[in-house]
Amino acid sequence: MRQAVLFEVGEQNNPKSFFQSGAGKLPGFKAPPELEKLFELSADAYYAAVHALMSELPITEEISRFIEKVGKARDRATAASIASDRGDPDVLAVVKTAYKVQHEIHRLTGFLRFSPDPNGVYIARCSPDHFILPALAPHFFLRFGETPWAIIDEKRKLTIRRFKNGEVRLEPESPEAENKKGDAWEDLWRLYHHSVNNEARKNLQLQRQFMPERYRKYLPESNHSGMVGH
Repeated sequence: MRQAVLFEVGEQNNPKSFFQSGAGKLPGFKAPPELEKLFELSADAYYAAVHALMSELPITEEISRFIEKVGKARDRATAASIASDRGDPDVLAVVKTAYKVQHEIHRLTGFLRFSPDPNGVYIARCSPDHFILPALAPHFFLRFGETPWAIIDEKRKLTIRRFKNGEVRLEPESPEAENKKGDAWEDLWRLYHHSVNNEARKNLQLQRQFMPERYRKYLPESNHSGMVGH
């Protein structure tokens, strides 16, 4: 099973699917029958498989075997036991990979910085290690309410966007999504960070531990003088 089988890019996506019950809670996501059955047996196993697929790492065979093993369970208790058996190399590969993806999803929900474009669409940019745009959508759908927004994956040239009518769509990056100028709030944010910065306590090694280099170029406070030194 390949990632391309599960995610499609374009207007044919059903943007409401990620708020429906059961499988298919991610924009542009098409859950095949074996994954829908997996969700019924174990939601944890389902999301582990989906997140592992989002990793884009070469473990598709391990993921397929994981889905098959859990899918053969006759009840939820057995499915949960199989899906958590780290002594099984397929389970271990899927769980460890899913954790990496989940960790990056969690990071970007806090690290993304949005700025409005001339049309009032709040835009954020990133270059994540994994293909996580669809997994970011539910968080920001709730956070922004009715405000339209777009998250651009510059590495993959894709955009997940929320339109004024509530539609959420995964699509190729479009020219109108270009917005790198920032706004007055970014200037105020930089001023705040500059005012609280303590050069004497700067610890670059600790900063890199908490804030990897690949995220910094998208943070307005990291411009010019670098990250906050405390």
